[in-house]
Amino acid sequence: MFKNFTTSDKLLFLAAMLSLIYSEILFFNGEKESAMFIGIWVPSILAFGIYLKLINNSQND
Repeated sequence: MFKNFTTSDKLLFLAAMLSLIYSEILFFNGEKESAMFIGIWVPSILAFGIYLKLINNSQND
């Protein structure tokens, strides 16, 4: 699965996963507002990765 990923894809995926894990840690430690704030970064990071893929694909065509 990860064979087709570029370095930037892996870094963005790692950033999304780390923000998700950090958000869960904050949530279970009682800091619910901070956890929700960090948690909404996950879709934003993934959307940015999709945007970069689209830009890269349009330049290669």
